Amino acid sequence: MDTIRSMAAPRYKALVDALASDIRTGRLATGTRLPTHRALAAREGIALVTATRVYAELEAMGLVSREQGRGTFVRDLAVPPGQGIDRQLVATDVVDLNFNYPSLPDQADLLRQALREVAVSGDLDSLLRYQPHSGRPQDRASIGRHLGRRGITADADRILIVNGAQHGLAVTVMATLNAGDVVAVDALTYPGFKVLAQAFRLDLEPIPTTADGPNLDALEKLCATRPVRAVYTMPTLHNPLGWVMTEADRLRLIGIARQHGVLILEDASYAYLVENPPPPLVATAPDITVYVSGLSKSVATGLRVGFVLAPPATVPSFERAIRSTTWNTPALTTAIACRWLDDGTVDQLEARKREDARARQTLAAQELAGLPLVGHPSSYFTWVPLPDEARADRLTATLARHRISVTTAEPFTTTAHMPQAIRLALGSTDLPSLRTTLSTVRRLALEDSFT
Repeated sequence: MDTIRSMAAPRYKALVDALASDIRTGRLATGTRLPTHRALAAREGIALVTATRVYAELEAMGLVSREQGRGTFVRDLAVPPGQGIDRQLVATDVVDLNFNYPSLPDQADLLRQALREVAVSGDLDSLLRYQPHSGRPQDRASIGRHLGRRGITADADRILIVNGAQHGLAVTVMATLNAGDVVAVDALTYPGFKVLAQAFRLDLEPIPTTADGPNLDALEKLCATRPVRAVYTMPTLHNPLGWVMTEADRLRLIGIARQHGVLILEDASYAYLVENPPPPLVATAPDITVYVSGLSKSVATGLRVGFVLAPPATVPSFERAIRSTTWNTPALTTAIACRWLDDGTVDQLEARKREDARARQTLAAQELAGLPLVGHPSSYFTWVPLPDEARADRLTATLARHRISVTTAEPFTTTAHMPQAIRLALGSTDLPSLRTTLSTVRRLALEDSFT
């Protein structure tokens, strides 16, 4: 690799510039392991502390990642640091296994019919005006009935309508937490919550995971040693690992939270995919649990309607947060969503999507045979751990060259050590294309393991 030598700039700056140029131009490929600090110092004739400073600057620039016990590696520059699954645009000729936006063939017809019904409903003028910050009483009652069918007794006064589950999480943070608060999260967790934590300066403390959920012994120890304000959890269909917490573990988590005065933030965005799960945390502990969900996954991503079930004392704070961020949820989409909640359309769509997800998981098990898969049999995603010698960013770059978009563990990771794994979203492409694409993923993953 070329090394730029300049008398006008500090020696380490010149070395940083040279390495950065090699990475950006591709002379150092994605996944390349860089020399150890000591080897770099010896090769370039610099002090060890200077070599450490060089790598620290490259990491701050988002060009390399350091992994404890493994070394320093060139990052995939197609993925902005800390983003990964948060990228919004995927080229039309790319098969998207990065995002999940499951859709059924006749959903557009359902929307056309719903728009016709709203147009002749008689209260169209009211949908053109500002709504109460937490939503109209009749709409909150519709959501309450929906939650009741899922075992959650929910007074409408505790329900707040939001613009999708992500907005629900944002107003939850705004209403209940302050900068510097300690929040316990899984070692692998939803990237959207990580983004919120960074924006609101929350102190995330990772909890190790087991095959069935968070390590509750570790959570209990953490709460005994640090002032944990809240725990963010996905007890029913965890993203990305797909586990469903047992009822016993849910009760124990609630017990830990009560003992230490911890608020529970329950994300149920994918819970609809699990048939007959244990009771949600909010059903057992409504006074200390904020329940967040929505219809983006179960109905359509373009229907940005979500809902929060909050402890009574916090409702005014939630209303202020909604007012300061969006004033109210658009009345037209809320009216359509509530019609579908009341007439059974949502229940039907959820049942059909559970069947669709099971079919896709079965297909994934067939086409990814030989790879270790972690997930739930009716989930729209699967987690693929890679061998220690493999590199997820290198595999991701290889797949990108084959016009396949996936994500690594990076956006999900809350620990210093990032596992080598990829997450495959199964719900955003047709089944024939998914079969062919997964076959390619398997072939390239196995090849990468022996590279």
